[in-house]
Amino acid sequence: MQHDSTILRERADGAGQGHVFAFWDRLDGAERTRLLAQVARLDFDLVERLGGLLRENASAHASALTPPKTFPLDRSPAEQVRAEGAREVGARRLADGEVGYVLVAGGQASRLGYDGPKGCFSVGPVSGRSLFDMHARRLLAAQRRHGQDPVWYVMTSEANDRTTREFFAAHGHFGLDPANVFFFGQAMLPALDDSGRILLSSTSELFLAPNGHGGVLDGLMRSGALADAHRRGIRTLSYFQVDNPLARPADTLFLGLHTLENASMSSKVVDKRSPGEKVGVLGYVDGKMGCIEYSDLSAELREAKSSDGKLLFRAGNIAVHAIEREFIEELTRGGLQLPYHLARKKLRALDGRGEPCEQSGTKFETFVFDALARSPRSVVLEVERAVEFSPVKNASGDDSPATACADLCRLFAGFADAAGLPLPAAGEDGCVRVEVDPVLAEDRAEFAAAMPLEPRVTAAGHLYSAAVAAPRARS
Repeated sequence: MQHDSTILRERADGAGQGHVFAFWDRLDGAERTRLLAQVARLDFDLVERLGGLLRENASAHASALTPPKTFPLDRSPAEQVRAEGAREVGARRLADGEVGYVLVAGGQASRLGYDGPKGCFSVGPVSGRSLFDMHARRLLAAQRRHGQDPVWYVMTSEANDRTTREFFAAHGHFGLDPANVFFFGQAMLPALDDSGRILLSSTSELFLAPNGHGGVLDGLMRSGALADAHRRGIRTLSYFQVDNPLARPADTLFLGLHTLENASMSSKVVDKRSPGEKVGVLGYVDGKMGCIEYSDLSAELREAKSSDGKLLFRAGNIAVHAIEREFIEELTRGGLQLPYHLARKKLRALDGRGEPCEQSGTKFETFVFDALARSPRSVVLEVERAVEFSPVKNASGDDSPATACADLCRLFAGFADAAGLPLPAAGEDGCVRVEVDPVLAEDRAEFAAAMPLEPRVTAAGHLYSAAVAAPRARS
């Protein structure tokens, strides 16, 4: 698409951002085209608004923080009855095709030493399945159990969109109908210097950064994904992030509780391991549901205990949500209505002479959990960490490929052991390498019901798999 350089330069000048063309005379044709395309996509009104956030000098105020009411793991008889009813409601909604799936997958796996999208990273302890493949198997499992072909909305980024699409195509969309896989991109926002001027990463490129995981809501709207979901009769979107191979997006209990509460947005949480675990916790901030960052909790609140001896603020956010489509439409009507968070840091950008240097700058992000404050009703479901949460974030230590592998093996070996099946010997890392295809079973009871079973024994370990019927196009 051709862009008129005169019009764009006038627009930038009028917004006080004319300096982005400071090196125009040095650029060749391809570089000019690249710069014009980036400037054409800028929302200068938003840039001005972001600059205003830099200039605001609002004094910090103490917020009233209280823990949330959760639907707990340890349930009273009445809660057990409600759980059974909720599962029936959730199963019915899945069978009626009212639930779609949203995966946030804009990140690269560079921190893991892998050159490519994080979703392409291998996590299957025996199969070697990628994160994308593991998630797809859980959607295929939902198809098998509830009779509806899954519709999957996958958010990518400028850095990995092409590679992600190619990876899906090369793997046959992991058995899903390509017509039911909708890719959409995460928006990028310019980083600003301390005076609100757009930084440049090169003479022909603006310094752009992803707009945070809250941008998934805006991306769903702008890409046409929300309209697609509306056309298909999808009312609820099950949101999860690519780095957690244990995420259960088709959880009948969660979806049922969310529906029975008539909630606009709901969340899953796990018990924090310790007061010092650096994870956000769900709670009420000045009376409204939200996620309280670790750094915003005083040492006193981090250590505070409830009457049962547990941490008062223990509802660790695992970034799994159920969100109503109409709620997202409301939040994005006229632009994304979430607060912007400022990340002030040293950034490598161009100086006035066009030379790269370290300078103060600010990136701007939105967080999806900030939408909780806008939800009139919300469910907070406590789930078991060992069963539903083992993210792959770091190359080593906590939340690493090694810990995810150990958690997956421990879970799956437990299935086989409870069914009386033989286990392979533990490896040097102590892992008993057993993997169960989610299409076959997601819990011990389902695994036992599938007996008799024989694993495929490989040098890597024991793999229990299931065949999947060919996908059907969903209109």
